[in-house]
Amino acid sequence: MQPLFEQYRPKSWNDVIAQEKIIARIDQLRRRGLAGRAYWLSGQSGTGKTTIALLLAHEVADPFNVVEVDASELTSAAVRDLERSLQTRGLGERSGRAVVINESHGLRRDTVRQLLVTLERLPSHVIFVFTTTCEGEAALFEGCEDSHPLLSRCIVLPLSRRDLAKPFAERARMIAQAEGLDGRPLSDYVKLLQTHRNNFRAAIQAIEGGCMIADCAT
Repeated sequence: MQPLFEQYRPKSWNDVIAQEKIIARIDQLRRRGLAGRAYWLSGQSGTGKTTIALLLAHEVADPFNVVEVDASELTSAAVRDLERSLQTRGLGERSGRAVVINESHGLRRDTVRQLLVTLERLPSHVIFVFTTTCEGEAALFEGCEDSHPLLSRCIVLPLSRRDLAKPFAERARMIAQAEGLDGRPLSDYVKLLQTHRNNFRAAIQAIEGGCMIADCAT
C-alpha cells in the first residue's frame, strides 16, 4: 500500500492548496500553450513541487509518456538518449511527451552543459520540468557558470513560502479524519506543520505514525 502522502497526492489543479499564485501563472501560460517549454519549480521541501510538476506534465502527455528521473542519476549520455526518444509524438489522448527532473540541485556540470543544448532545440510537443529546493537552487548556481544559462532557458515558477501552515493543517486534518487517525484540534495540526517547517509530506508521515491520535503525546 502506498504511503498516505502518495495516496492523497492531488490529482487535479483544484486539489492543490496554498499555491494560488503559481496556478494562476500556469493558467496564463496554458492559453499560449504549455508544450515546447522548460519549467523550473523551486520551493521548500514538501510544499508541492513534484505534485505541480506532474500536473504540468500530464497537461501535455499521457502518464505513460511522462519520464520522471532524479537529477543525480542523470548523465549527459542519458540526456542525449532522452532527446532522441522525444523526437516523435506520443500515442494516446495527449500526444505530447514530458520529462520531470526532480532534485535538480543534484545535476552534474556535464549534464547541465548537455541540457543547455537539448533545451535550445526542444520539440514543440515536449516539456521539461525541473524541481529543486530553494537551498539547493542557491547551491547549484553558486560558482557554477553553466547553471545560469540553464535557468534562463526555463520559465521560473517559485512556490509560495508564506501562509502555508493553516491550509496545510486543514488538509492534513481532513486526511487524518478519513483514515481514522484524528483526535486533536486544528491548532495541534498547525503546530505540527510549523514543527516540520510547512513540509506537508513530513507532517502526513507523522500523522500516519499516529501522532494525532488523542492519547498520543506530541
